[in-house]
Amino acid sequence: MRNTAKLTTAVLAVGALTLGLSACGSGNDSASDTSGPLIVAASPTPHAEILNYVKDNLAKDAGLDLEVKEFTDYVTPNTATEDGSVGANYFQTQPYLDDFNKKNGTHVVSVVDVHLEPLGLYSHKVDKADGLKSGATVAVPNDTVNEGRALQLLAANGLITLKDGVGTSATPSDITENPKNLKFKELEAAQTPRSLDDVDAAVVNGNYAIEADLKPAKDSLLLESAKGNPNSNLLAVKEGQEDDPRVKKLAKLLNSPEVKKFIEDKYAGAVLPSF
Repeated sequence: MRNTAKLTTAVLAVGALTLGLSACGSGNDSASDTSGPLIVAASPTPHAEILNYVKDNLAKDAGLDLEVKEFTDYVTPNTATEDGSVGANYFQTQPYLDDFNKKNGTHVVSVVDVHLEPLGLYSHKVDKADGLKSGATVAVPNDTVNEGRALQLLAANGLITLKDGVGTSATPSDITENPKNLKFKELEAAQTPRSLDDVDAAVVNGNYAIEADLKPAKDSLLLESAKGNPNSNLLAVKEGQEDDPRVKKLAKLLNSPEVKKFIEDKYAGAVLPSF
């Protein structure tokens, strides 16, 4: 997911809700009819690709009738889940979901973590993170969650120290120790891979790394770990639908060894299983 760089506004939310109702079909309450197909709203890559793998290879044997609807915005999947036009969605992280519910009064909840699109530190000028010289410039995403994740990645690997408890809201002003006197260039997340010729290193989201032909497992100097990472992408439903037998089947399949192997084989480290 291209995380909170696409934070919602009131105008966008209203427009996307209208789009969601027309796209999904008003009056089609997928969540209330547990005998019909489970309709899941998803971003095209990698979410819908993973769901379609489940649909084509695993769902029939599990007795699950699965339908995948693709959306390119980060609003409609949640509003459609809230109004019952779809039974679930798979596109977002927990921090984004928490922020969306708070701002929009929705009641969408997490069911199970599936994958992480890891941030990595990349460079065209050094081969190792500890090779960064004093005063080196590091590009980081400028949106709230991704900038915090970038700084947490650097802190976890000893390049900086952050104030206790800042989490993914961290900004450069929260740095308490900076032994290499690193300088930070805040850019839109999509611009970070393009900055690699102009800075000493850059922290790049997994999806943008894929687009830039970077291979996280091979090319990154540092890479986020999927284990225990709060920024895993998750399957979500409207509160109260967690016990829908279709949802339980899908959650189990999304955390299956077959899906883990599919993710590892297809995405070569740009997407990591979170289970």
